[in-house]
Amino acid sequence: MAPDPDDPTLLQVLVLERIDRARNMARFFVLSIEPTLFEDLALVRRWGRIGSAGRERIDLQPSRPFAQIELTKWLDRKRRRGYLLRV
Repeated sequence: MAPDPDDPTLLQVLVLERIDRARNMARFFVLSIEPTLFEDLALVRRWGRIGSAGRERIDLQPSRPFAQIELTKWLDRKRRRGYLLRV
């Protein structure tokens, strides 16, 4: 049985990397939609140099469709900058 995409406990995580050895660049960017303690949803962004703790920002979203739209915007933005999905 496939997971229900409207399930608030469903965790969606995308990991992107941008590696350019010539420029000594090795960066990561993680996007996730996570439930909060108050049954809301949050778009969580984590970024930094690979191997470091990095930084994090949490943006509350009113519903899963809004969170999905924001996640897609960030995914497109990062892909234009050269980030690739890690497999």
